[in-house]
Amino acid sequence: MKMKKFINAPETVTDEELQGLGLAFSDIVEVDGHLVISKDLADADRVTIVTYGGSGHEPAQAGYVGKGMLDVQAVGDIFAAPNGQLVFDAMKLADKGHGVLLLTLNYAGDQLAGKQAMKLAKKAGLNVRQVVTGEEIQYDSNGEDNKRGLAGAVAMYHVAAAAAREGKTLDEVAEIAQRYADNMASVTVKVSDATHPQNGMSFGDLGETDLMEIGAGQHGEGGGVRVPMLSAKETVATVAGALSRKLGLQSGDKAFVMINGCGATTMMEMLVLFKDTVEFLKGMGVEVVGNMVGEILTVQEAGGFQMNIAKWDDETLRLWNTPCRTPAYSKE
Repeated sequence: MKMKKFINAPETVTDEELQGLGLAFSDIVEVDGHLVISKDLADADRVTIVTYGGSGHEPAQAGYVGKGMLDVQAVGDIFAAPNGQLVFDAMKLADKGHGVLLLTLNYAGDQLAGKQAMKLAKKAGLNVRQVVTGEEIQYDSNGEDNKRGLAGAVAMYHVAAAAAREGKTLDEVAEIAQRYADNMASVTVKVSDATHPQNGMSFGDLGETDLMEIGAGQHGEGGGVRVPMLSAKETVATVAGALSRKLGLQSGDKAFVMINGCGATTMMEMLVLFKDTVEFLKGMGVEVVGNMVGEILTVQEAGGFQMNIAKWDDETLRLWNTPCRTPAYSKE
């Protein structure tokens, strides 16, 4: 059966979507090839924030370029990291004399591109630091501990950028980002598969079953456990319980909760999941003081969600409550 996606040509889909982003949000971002650049960067006199990654996960990550979040994103092709040269170009463009923080999600291609870019930056004499996020927990004790980077990085973008806007040094901003990365945990629950928008390939066979997969890789990687479908409350008890244990959450702690829809999950479902998560944590004596609910980092039309919980302190909450404005997220 012919793939039902509104595209023109598989080989130009990334170029065309970036052109569309630049046209739709011309007051916030500028698009130069595969670089998405915040209009706020022109007058920046501070540490700047750069990230990179493959397309196909919209609105991440280009949707979080703008005032109070990312300064530049280097965009790769569908589910593929950009090359190290493009990542270096992004850092060089972002550099305003106070240093550049490079944020990387833990995938093999992204790690390789980051390593190449950091070598080029060092050779060029740029003042750069790198923080890698890999908040995915090992849900299956018998499976691989992949520590993949998931949607939790998006909240970290805002916290790190807020620290930079306060005038903190590169080392200080990097330390805050690293502390955030070390105090968050995520897991994916998948109920149906995505298709690759360039070739129509399905990411797995889960859609042909009556099961859901906890700990699934968002690109179809293994590592998950397939179980019969559970209710929202039962799923939350399973997933939030595992994340809370990983973080060592205790009564009196403050937490951030993200429910990220993977592409085909309705807002109705996400809001029910969020409500159940707040109630679950409240039962532990943990207060939810920040949240994101919606499609944040998707995988085309995959069904399911990612739950991210982060342990916050007062400084993190203060930084989170600063204004930001991007194509996909605004806080005034």
